[in-house]
Amino acid sequence: MLLYPGLTALDLVGPQTPLSRFMEVHLVWKTLDPVLTDSGMTITPTTTLAECPEDLDVLFVPGGRGQAQHLDDMQVLAFLADRGSRARYVTSVCGGSLILGAAGLLRGYRAATHWTARHLLPAFGACNVDDRVVIDRNRITGGGVTAGLDFGLTLVSEMFGEQPAKETQLALEYDPLPPFDVGSPEKAGAELTTVVRDAMSDINDRTAALAEKLAAKGWGRSHDGPLAG
Repeated sequence: MLLYPGLTALDLVGPQTPLSRFMEVHLVWKTLDPVLTDSGMTITPTTTLAECPEDLDVLFVPGGRGQAQHLDDMQVLAFLADRGSRARYVTSVCGGSLILGAAGLLRGYRAATHWTARHLLPAFGACNVDDRVVIDRNRITGGGVTAGLDFGLTLVSEMFGEQPAKETQLALEYDPLPPFDVGSPEKAGAELTTVVRDAMSDINDRTAALAEKLAAKGWGRSHDGPLAG
């Protein structure tokens, strides 16, 4: 699970909670120094990019307000491209799919992301799907933030079976009943949707600019098309 400054903690903790019951989880960054999330929480890496195991069952990337500044970080992209070329599953939640896309790992794949960034996935060669969790061969991607728990349970089911996933959901008492029925733009209406979209426009504008920059450099072309599942 990739860490980086400015990630959204829930993007990471949501899937990490069910997955940690079944596998060893490596929290990876450039150093072992605590990483500050976009909500002010810190998360301590357990290994570095250089020391992370080369062959992974799952490669995972979260989103966050800091994601745009890492879309052209060649050290991060090279790490993802390398590990993703061999991982059994290449995965993300929220804007993490855009980072995977920047690494050339979603070309020719259907994928999900945060609703405000759906229009950006095609810039990385991916096909946007407006679903909570999208499975396309060995690519599994979740929508925005809270979709991380749905994603985590889905991945547990894919890897270990439906029964363990059901037991985990019950153990976590995951039975959501949100106080307001405005959790998607389709439900929230135009006025509220515009307010939230405008608040996130800086991130998405920067992402769009970086997508053009990466395309001009040809980054990711060696990963065009589906990788082996």
